[in-house]
Order: sequence, then C-alpha cells, then structure tokens
Amino acid sequence: MIHVLLVDDHEMVRMGLSAYLSTLADIQVVGQASNGVEGVQAAIQLKPDVVLMDLVMEKMDGIAATAEIVKKLPTCKVIVLTSFIDDDKVYPVIEAGAFSYLLKTSSALEIADAIRRAVDGKPVVEEKVTNKMMNRMRGNREKPLHDSLTPREREVLELVGVGKSNQEIADTLFIGIKTVKTHVSHILQKLELEDRTQMAVYAHRAGLVK
Repeated sequence: MIHVLLVDDHEMVRMGLSAYLSTLADIQVVGQASNGVEGVQAAIQLKPDVVLMDLVMEKMDGIAATAEIVKKLPTCKVIVLTSFIDDDKVYPVIEAGAFSYLLKTSSALEIADAIRRAVDGKPVVEEKVTNKMMNRMRGNREKPLHDSLTPREREVLELVGVGKSNQEIADTLFIGIKTVKTHVSHILQKLELEDRTQMAVYAHRAGLVK
C-alpha cells in the first residue's frame, strides 16, 4: 500500500484527489494539509511514501515545504502538482528536492501513475517543464555535455531515461550495482546535474532514449 499526503490550499482539489485515490486498491490517502507549514508537520507525523505538493500557498509555499520534507524524510518522494511553470517556481522546487513535476491539467490516471512510479524511483516530469530545464542546461553550448560520456555511461544514462532503477540497470548491463552507482555519480558530474530526475529529463530532451 502506498501512503500519500495531499498538500494544497484548495479544499475542492484535495477532496477530488482524495476521492479518486481512495478508489484505488494500492494507494491510501493518509492525510491532508492546506499549507506548507501543515504539510511539513503532517509529513513528519504520518511519514507518507509520497506527498502531492501544491506550490502557491500561504504561511509556507510548496518550495520551502518540499525542502523541509526532503530534509527530514529523505525517502519520501515529493510530487509537485501545480498550475505554474514559471522559472521562479520550477527551478527552485526541483533544486529543493522535488522528485516529479506535474501540472493540474494532468488526468487522474496520470497522477496515480506518477505516484506509483515515484515509489519505484521513476520520476515523471511535465513535458513543458522538461523543455524549460533543457533549454536552461543547454544554454549556448556548441557541443552537448553528453559527448563527454563514455559509451558505458551513455548506456546508463539512457536506462535512467526510461525509468530503470539502479538494480534494473545492473541486471540489464550485467554489472554490479556499486558500479552503476559510480557511473551515475560520474554522469551527474559531467552533465552538471543534481539528481536522477534531471538525468531522466536530459536523456529525453537530448534524444538519447530509444
């Protein structure tokens, strides 16, 4: 059972999400909060697997709340669910530790799928957001950063791009999981990225995913 906490300042949004998610056999809504302060407190108390996080809220916004939750509960996955894709929202919350980024135009099925994928370590990022992130990372570089990767590192990047976990990558490439972790670390450094979510975004936008 996947335990989910809803953090959104609109009661109708929380009620709608809760009503739908409660119909699913593998997902349980364990709590709700109307702002970031309540969200952090509820997360610490309830220790959910996943938090669905709005961004624009009073008292504490979703960016600050995400940073606090990730800091206090490292295994908890925060999925941003918002109407905003402004630069001052997207980049700070990703840097704060958000695992996935969805827009409120996402369907109920897409949200449920993102929750399940988060638990499996597979980030989901709205296409408009990936475009913004890639444009920022690409900047004015003449050559893409992934040109500096070794053939094995490129294989690992491609597999991260399709949502494979470290263990799945190890099994696919017939290498040890420690070796996979080393490759991931080198890739993050070479591509100037912070985490696997950004790696997956990079792989897709660079056309490396087959």
